Amino acid sequence: MAGGPEAVSAAVWILAGFLALTVVLGLLAARRQERGGLADWSVGGRSLGPVFIWVLMAGEGYTSFSYLGAAGWGYNYGAPVLYVVAYMSCGYAVGYLVGPMLWGYARKHGLVSLSDMAAHRYRRPWLGAVVAVLATVFLLPYIQLQITGMGVVVSTVSYGRIGLDLAYFLAFAVTTGFVVVSGLRGSAWVSVLKDSLVILTLGFLIVYVPLHYFGGYGHFFQRLVDERGEWLELPGHGGEQSGYGVGWFASTTLLNSLTVVVFPTTVAGYLGARDADTLRRNAVWLPAYNVLLFVPMLLGMAALFVVPGLTGAESNLALFKLVTDSLPGWAVGLVGVAAALSSIVPMAVFMLVIGTMWGRSVLSLVPRPKAREKGLSQVVVVVAGTLALVMTYTAPNTLVRLSLISYEGMAQFLPLLLLGLVWRRMSLHGGVSGLVVGVGIVCGLVFSGNDPLWGVNAGLLALLANLAVAVLVSLYGPAGAPDEREDEEVLAREEFTDARLPAKVGGGRGRGRVRASVPRRCAAEAFVPRRRPGQRAAPPHLTGARFPLPPRP
Repeated sequence: MAGGPEAVSAAVWILAGFLALTVVLGLLAARRQERGGLADWSVGGRSLGPVFIWVLMAGEGYTSFSYLGAAGWGYNYGAPVLYVVAYMSCGYAVGYLVGPMLWGYARKHGLVSLSDMAAHRYRRPWLGAVVAVLATVFLLPYIQLQITGMGVVVSTVSYGRIGLDLAYFLAFAVTTGFVVVSGLRGSAWVSVLKDSLVILTLGFLIVYVPLHYFGGYGHFFQRLVDERGEWLELPGHGGEQSGYGVGWFASTTLLNSLTVVVFPTTVAGYLGARDADTLRRNAVWLPAYNVLLFVPMLLGMAALFVVPGLTGAESNLALFKLVTDSLPGWAVGLVGVAAALSSIVPMAVFMLVIGTMWGRSVLSLVPRPKAREKGLSQVVVVVAGTLALVMTYTAPNTLVRLSLISYEGMAQFLPLLLLGLVWRRMSLHGGVSGLVVGVGIVCGLVFSGNDPLWGVNAGLLALLANLAVAVLVSLYGPAGAPDEREDEEVLAREEFTDARLPAKVGGGRGRGRVRASVPRRCAAEAFVPRRRPGQRAAPPHLTGARFPLPPRP
């Protein structure tokens, strides 16, 4: 069994070296950041290209849960854990449509967060503050869970040399160290390192573990079928009593695939993109990253035969029990770094979006100079991280209970925000009424132990009630103050970008070209045929264009 003094020393040094590299890499990203206001810091100046957006959004989806929770679920239940792969893949398909729409809306109106959009859509600054506060309540437990996850990982891969309390502080210090300075761009740079290590380590483990412990995949799967067949079908180990049957699986996949597109961290990734086509390409390629999620799930089930008898929270260490049991110290350190960075990157974005929402939507209600907006947001980042850290030490169960409603609570923003951005008749009274009903039902069902209810995710039931109330109140309730703005000012329209390269700049065939991104007013205009030199323009009724197009380069 690996764990001698040399192994411990190698693991600790590798872990320390990569954490230091993380801070340096995040700080170096600030050198590429233009000096500017809140948008430059919070959404990277809306300038991140396909690679950075891909690693950033993949990093948000692959958190410490992937190493701890996914392996633990695989160990305890088996097949139900596949809901993670299902909802994320479906969510990327929804994001193909929603992402460009939110990007165009925020870019047109200079918005930087979800709460910003709510305030602009309904012309009520206080509504933006309400959304920011409520979203913070739902997001803060995720920061605490990432701190806890990294603490467990660091303590485990250091063979107990680094205590949990110190590991918790390291998680907070490393993340805060670069996100305050570099913002979203720093998180994107660190994501490159994180995703490289995740792909490397998980690619190795999925080959090594079956060969080392079972002599090959055939023997592993045959033993799994013969001895643990219950883990390979819904509702998994525990039977119907677990509550994770087909109804729960389908309803949770549907709810989470819709929620993920309005999750504040996902929206931050959308708004940081250079253009709408970047988001579409990423929606196509991001599901490929989900293949990696199968690795900790399978390794969790492999641990059933190698380290049987793990119960409670200890089952979340199933993957790392395999790692520390057989690998040399330096390899344990690399796996630990990949898992630690899987906590740091999403935690950084959680802290960033909380700071952004408060700086723009909450603190803006107090008269102050516009120049202080970014600075106050950075202060909120430190405060949010410190609060999560302190509560991790003093009252961890409080945030754990809040985490039970985090994702289902965020789902209740869907009618107010997403439906409100595409349906003009959605009223302020309707959106807020639906939100109150939805959040109330979620809290009531979850905290009373009735989730799932009738085999269906409680969040989906609450969302259906939320949607019904929002629509009915909007149609038949008080109209409120009239909104004289045009539809283009109120609603979101999908952005169509011209991917065609303009005329070269600087001479040389194929050199000096830059990509143009030309927003379109409607879908029909995106398909207007191009004229050749000297060709007369076709009449508008033949082209389908309602508005004159700008001259093409």
